[in-house]
Amino acid sequence: MSKPNSLHRSLALRALWLCMAAGLGAVALSGCAPMIVGGAVVATGLSVLDRRTTGTQLDDEGIETRAMSRLKEQLGDRAHVNVVSYNRQVLLTGEVLSEQDRQLAERVIAGLPNVRSIINELAVLGPSTLTQQSSDVGVTMRVKTSMIDSRDLNAHVVKVVTERGVVYLMGRVTQREADRATDIARRTTGVQKVVRLFELISEEERLTLDNPGRTRSAQPAY
Repeated sequence: MSKPNSLHRSLALRALWLCMAAGLGAVALSGCAPMIVGGAVVATGLSVLDRRTTGTQLDDEGIETRAMSRLKEQLGDRAHVNVVSYNRQVLLTGEVLSEQDRQLAERVIAGLPNVRSIINELAVLGPSTLTQQSSDVGVTMRVKTSMIDSRDLNAHVVKVVTERGVVYLMGRVTQREADRATDIARRTTGVQKVVRLFELISEEERLTLDNPGRTRSAQPAY
């Protein structure tokens, strides 16, 4: 019975991801995407499968929401910035018009509560085109779908972010999971480069975190 249940779970996850990804694509194609896109969309509905504690997930969502507001105030429409927080580690991607704006964005994030570290991947360039942003959504969809279809990787523990063809991978994973996710991403059409931002855990930690009977709130945030 375990194999059919596993297959049904995989199919359900794949269907849920495709529905979410299709929604993201529709937003991008409509031209109504906000300046800053939070990273909590994929996590919605999958929080019970996440290796972060519930409190940490809420902190990450709070960081992204506050960042959307603060960066909008400071940079207005002159920048295209994406903010993704995972386990209180914040990834900044996108484009700004000057090095001063790049540093300003980092200072804004550093001033937010609960931020543990910042990875500033902002490029000093003109804003990416709607075509490029739509292409990035497509790359993320293909990478995530390939991970879901894989029989030897739990796709829900890997967060995928794409900017100008560069794929950033985040999550609390084992070395084996990190290597497998990286291999899948590198083989995906449209991927120019893969950047690993994983937090590596042991197999023993993985077993503890993935145990459905554990008390999530009792686990350490990092």
